[in-house]
Amino acid sequence: MAYIKRTLEESIKKISEDYSCLLLIGPRQVGKTTMLEHLMDGTNRQKVSLDDAENRRLAKTDPALFLEMHPAPVLIDEVQYAPELFAYIKIAADNGAAPGAYWLTGSQAFQLMELAQESLAGRTAIIHMSALSQSEMYGDGTTSPLLFSTEGLKRRGEHLSNCKPIDMYERIWNGGMPGHRSGRYKDRDVFYSSYIQTYINHDVSDMIPGVDKLLFADFIRAAACRVGQMLNTHDIAGDVGVSDDTAKRWLRILEKSEVIFYLRPYSNNLLKRTVKTPKMYFFDTGLVAYLTKYSSPEILMNGAINGAILENYTVAEIRKTWSNIAKESLIHYYRDKDTNEIDMVIEVDGQLHPLEIKKSTNPGAELASAFKVLDKGSVPRGSGAILCLRDELSAVDRSTFILPIWMI
Repeated sequence: MAYIKRTLEESIKKISEDYSCLLLIGPRQVGKTTMLEHLMDGTNRQKVSLDDAENRRLAKTDPALFLEMHPAPVLIDEVQYAPELFAYIKIAADNGAAPGAYWLTGSQAFQLMELAQESLAGRTAIIHMSALSQSEMYGDGTTSPLLFSTEGLKRRGEHLSNCKPIDMYERIWNGGMPGHRSGRYKDRDVFYSSYIQTYINHDVSDMIPGVDKLLFADFIRAAACRVGQMLNTHDIAGDVGVSDDTAKRWLRILEKSEVIFYLRPYSNNLLKRTVKTPKMYFFDTGLVAYLTKYSSPEILMNGAINGAILENYTVAEIRKTWSNIAKESLIHYYRDKDTNEIDMVIEVDGQLHPLEIKKSTNPGAELASAFKVLDKGSVPRGSGAILCLRDELSAVDRSTFILPIWMI
């Protein structure tokens, strides 16, 4: 099995020089522990996992003794199982724990963020990690947020690998989970089947005691069929046969464990007719393709969700260009009651950059016609782009690029 170098490594090293505690959160099996183990190789840092029942028992019943038994520098894996540790790590930080003393990982992101913000405010750095990016898998690992200039976009192409449309759908179908993409687990279907079972048996069952596991699996599939769409909780609930309130609770569980994420609609005080409903996406398109039962990239490319899953892939990849350097992004979508819609709106340096995503190798200039609606707002509009399956960078005009998705 080959280790795939993660872009986030350099940020982890730098942040560990400033903070005594670092909390790395993200979905299950995206490589959090593997990356940190790689970084601690050759150091005196030890690792302890709270997946182990005895370790978990001691951490919960006597957290002070647990930290004595596992002194810093230490990597504590699956820390969500013993929130009692946070108060004692705070004491250690207040007593002068060295930078990088405590590395913590967990896969229940919202719960861990709340615990860290309550108990370790100002003492811990919270870092998000997602599945492998196309830069890590198909490029040299160099990444940066999109710069909407000709030179900035050209430079991106120097670090990434060009691909044809069918190759893009192979990337989408395979997903970005390190366990599969590293070659450790070669059978994609078996990998994702095991992933869903483990996720429900561990994370979901912890958050919803007594949950009907088969019904929850059906619920995830129903959600996967609606990626890239405005959220309709009632329709998802109806597909599975649960109440709307149950569907809302279960969607919160999927969001808390970062299986799904939302793009919120963009609005400001001068844009009065915008909708309020978010759009839903999955963190990994390989999981979506597995759940929706597409058996090959070729079938997916011509299937009913081909446009939606391409949009999901693109949105997720753009988010990674920020998260992989430990930065937050301001990404929305736009839709108003006059049916004007823009797939993505990125706010950077006081400007709005509109993006349209299309499964096309030769998109028309009319696809950018909705961009001008942003001119009515109070934040100035900068350059935008049509993201597509073209093989090289081009432009509609000076303010609108035609950007291949492989260049993200």
